[in-house]
Amino acid sequence: MTAHTDTVWLFGYGSLIYKVDFPWLERRPAWLQGWARRFWQGSHDHRGTPEAPGRVVTLIASAGARCRGMAYRISPDVFAHLDHREKNGYARRSLEFCFDDGGCVQGVVYVADPANEAFLGEAPEADIARQVAVSHGPSGANRDYVLGLAQALRELGGLDAHVAAIESHLLGLDAAHAVAK
Repeated sequence: MTAHTDTVWLFGYGSLIYKVDFPWLERRPAWLQGWARRFWQGSHDHRGTPEAPGRVVTLIASAGARCRGMAYRISPDVFAHLDHREKNGYARRSLEFCFDDGGCVQGVVYVADPANEAFLGEAPEADIARQVAVSHGPSGANRDYVLGLAQALRELGGLDAHVAAIESHLLGLDAAHAVAK
């Protein structure tokens, strides 16, 4: 939370970077120290189904890691929408993150803890890409989530190695599929 009771800082590291369907007062590139973005969370409500879950990102504590994202200053009433959007295993956590242009704040971050029932856990990146390639849910194809996140991270000035590897495997599967036709 910020020192102001009428606004809160929110850190987005996945689709909250590029699918901004909520009102915000201020938006700034930011980073979170000691956490790594990983495609270890299952999605059966947006990018997959209960029978065939897709994969979306969560944060995993990792000493020395730095996760780039986007911070939004929002009014607390926005959480009604965000809590519904991030309902599939995510919970709000209060963490400190820092802005690219200086200064750090305590704010809210949605994290899917490994104990939640939708958590899929670690897998080889090629396997994650294969699962993503065939997953589809009410919010669309899981591949669009991966490609959208990869593009948004490039626009922020860098793509993390995990996302880049999954994107590369996914594009390789697309190319192999096109050749097979």
